[in-house]
Amino acid sequence: MKTLLSLMFMLGATISTSAQKTPSVALTKFTTSAICGECKERIEKALNYSKGVVYAELNMENKELTVKYKTKLLTEQKVKEIVTGLGYKAGDIERNLAAFKELPKCCQEPGFCKD
Repeated sequence: MKTLLSLMFMLGATISTSAQKTPSVALTKFTTSAICGECKERIEKALNYSKGVVYAELNMENKELTVKYKTKLLTEQKVKEIVTGLGYKAGDIERNLAAFKELPKCCQEPGFCKD
């Protein structure tokens, strides 16, 4: 009987511990200030080649960026910092102004874009 109770306790403790673990992969969505296809390509490329990013996709219709990332390597904040470091807004975080000034003219002002 003691063995059965001990086994049940160990099993319960294992289940409880595994339920409290942080997921190994997370998904975040936020809007960006991207305005053209070149912006989309630049953001997706930078993120998809970043260590810890599983995938990144920018929907240009609503400017929403979806990023799936490994939580052991990245946080949502770090994902947003990659985007702001390129010169784009990321949700409520302002763009890096110096990086923004280095973007092509079509990525700075609507109306200059070819697409």
